[in-house]
Amino acid sequence: MFRWLGKNLSSFFLALVLAIGVWAAAVNAADPNEELTYPKQIPIEIVGQGTDLLITNAYSEQLKLTLRAPRSIWEQLIANEDNIHIILDLSGLSAGEYSLEPQIQIKIQPTRIISYSPATINITLEELVTREIPIQLDLNLETSTGYQASIPTLSIEKATVSGAKSLVDSVTTMRVSYKSTEVREDIQETLSIEAIDESGQTVHGIDINPAKVLLEIPISQQGGYRDVAVKVGVTGQVANLYRLTNISVFPPVITVYSADTQLINELPGVVETEPLDIEGISEDISARLKLILPENISIVGDQSVLVQVSVKAILGSLTISEKTLEIINLDPALFAELSPLTVDVIVSGPLPALDTLSAEDLRVIVNVEGLAAGEYQLTPVVEILNDEIKVESILPESIKVTISETPFATPTAQP
Repeated sequence: MFRWLGKNLSSFFLALVLAIGVWAAAVNAADPNEELTYPKQIPIEIVGQGTDLLITNAYSEQLKLTLRAPRSIWEQLIANEDNIHIILDLSGLSAGEYSLEPQIQIKIQPTRIISYSPATINITLEELVTREIPIQLDLNLETSTGYQASIPTLSIEKATVSGAKSLVDSVTTMRVSYKSTEVREDIQETLSIEAIDESGQTVHGIDINPAKVLLEIPISQQGGYRDVAVKVGVTGQVANLYRLTNISVFPPVITVYSADTQLINELPGVVETEPLDIEGISEDISARLKLILPENISIVGDQSVLVQVSVKAILGSLTISEKTLEIINLDPALFAELSPLTVDVIVSGPLPALDTLSAEDLRVIVNVEGLAAGEYQLTPVVEILNDEIKVESILPESIKVTISETPFATPTAQP
């Protein structure tokens, strides 16, 4: 038996190798290997980064991957992206610049990595630092004449800056800015805090805490000055059939001054303008008017105010009864009969326009263009020469129109 085995052992191994080859060929034919580029770029996962370090450079955050695997494995890889992970391990690294190779983890096998791009990832690590820096106020404030501003205050004196060491070290000033003119009232504004470098530029990419601060500035009026409202004095009445809609004055409040503070304190809360005559006006007007003030009291600034007066015509309505209808665009070979022959038209508009409106100022037409013999219900159209007048309704709203190829026994409408 041993002699037989020794004589036939090589044949046995040859048969085994052939059998394995046949099996492998059969498997490959049923599930062939394919070398493909993964259809999506795979995100790179950062692990092991120290809590006191920041990545400060722009780096490739995705990887392009080419694999070789059986078709069935490819189907699983594409169906679930979680089967592939790209890891960039920063464990044990301190501040500095590094060129690192990504680690590729594939859960489903057999899979062979053919290539990936980029082959290395450049990373710059910087120390994460925090500084507390005083806040400076950049204030550009102009009060109105007769007003003064007290010392401004900020709700906090310092702000904390955190971020990459190179950026935080470049910050020289924490600044808030405020600008305003013609100020009369107390200021309370929430302002954003900016980190500024030595060249006066804003430093970005850092965290500021808190990000905002409240600015408060008390504003008070100086002695001898006072703000008073302006009241327009009016005489006369607007034209008949018109109404007064608005009287406006600019500025509505003025500042007055007197060296005698008692005179200022005794002054009423309003001052009147010289009278404005609006007798018979039928359109808007404007005028500059002087103010009536007691002696020894003067106006700060412009010595007059602009007054604008607005008037509108009173609206009304009017009914024009039994207005005769007109036919237009009737085929010369046809005849038409209307029922009824007249309509009532209700219009509205300004009373002055209605007061002069007559029946001759409007037409009520029935358009039969393109119509053949037959009966129709048509809506008449009103044409009015005055654009201010609006048609509210027509009674009746529709007209019966009979069109015939022969004359009617008693014609009631002509083309």
